[in-house]
Amino acid sequence: MEAAAAPFTGHKRSSSFSLRCPSLNFLRLRRIFDLFDKNGDGMITIEEISQALSLLGLEADFSDLELTIKSHIKPGSSGLSFEDFVSLHQSLDSSFFGYDNIASEEEAANDIGEQARMRQEESDLSEAFKVFDEDGDGYISARELQVVLGKLGLPEAKEIDRIHQMITSVDRNQDGRVDFFEFKDMMRSVLVRS
Repeated sequence: MEAAAAPFTGHKRSSSFSLRCPSLNFLRLRRIFDLFDKNGDGMITIEEISQALSLLGLEADFSDLELTIKSHIKPGSSGLSFEDFVSLHQSLDSSFFGYDNIASEEEAANDIGEQARMRQEESDLSEAFKVFDEDGDGYISARELQVVLGKLGLPEAKEIDRIHQMITSVDRNQDGRVDFFEFKDMMRSVLVRS
């Protein structure tokens, strides 16, 4: 698996990558799977994963990606089923971060300490914010949100009124855009509600 993991090297453990609660992890993986499954056939092909990663700005060599993913596709299948996708996720989690299961993740999270967890969460949120803040001005505008939603292939990207509603729902100071603190509050409330 080490050679196959080459396109993803250099990543640090991210508190957003794997949540402590197994049911939240399952829900998050299901949502990701459904986003990647563009044609809705219940299978994710290597091409669909490659396209999704590319749209998110995460370029990966197709042959390396294929090598990593193929071992998780059941014989005779054209792609990853959801169960295969979960298996791939667990394998990558184990390979990159040294965790074999949820129990060992919880033990490691407890060892890290609350302050380190908070700093990592802040860093993760900052990186996520930068994905949306395309011009780097410290704010997410309706146009920037529309661009990112479009890249993800979400239908909301075509509805500017819906995008303005999204902005307004978290825009506490009512300046028509989302700053980092508003983004952080929104993301934390999404995780709590999930």
